[in-house]
Amino acid sequence: MKAVIQVVNQAQVKINGSSVGRINRGLLVFVAIHKNDTEASISKMAKKLSELKFFDNSEGKLKKTIRDVKGSILLISQFTLYADCHKGTTPNFSEAAPPEKGKTYYEKLIRALEDKNLDVETGRFGEFMEIDSQNSGPVTIIIYT
Repeated sequence: MKAVIQVVNQAQVKINGSSVGRINRGLLVFVAIHKNDTEASISKMAKKLSELKFFDNSEGKLKKTIRDVKGSILLISQFTLYADCHKGTTPNFSEAAPPEKGKTYYEKLIRALEDKNLDVETGRFGEFMEIDSQNSGPVTIIIYT
């Protein structure tokens, strides 16, 4: 599993012009499921997102978690994070999980984050989405599990 995490002041996801998820201060998380991911990958990612210190303290150091700042997560499924562009000019997505597994694991990650009492908003798996965000910092971190 791979995630690109951005600290945001606000973010929202729209489908067909309608907002389906919106957060204020928090994390905009683009997540991709790998074809070889296991249930353990879900637990590891949920733990990382809930416990990593993405936010500044009063000294400007990354020392606060999503819970510390009472922030939210906007979780967006994005299989294209597993694009392989080494050959030619057309990305290869053979490392991404097939859609059925991707959707199942995405939904399990949502539940795992909610089970950690985090406020989670989402996009919709497999849909064309427009994401608007206001990055903060900017802080952008990539995590693999």
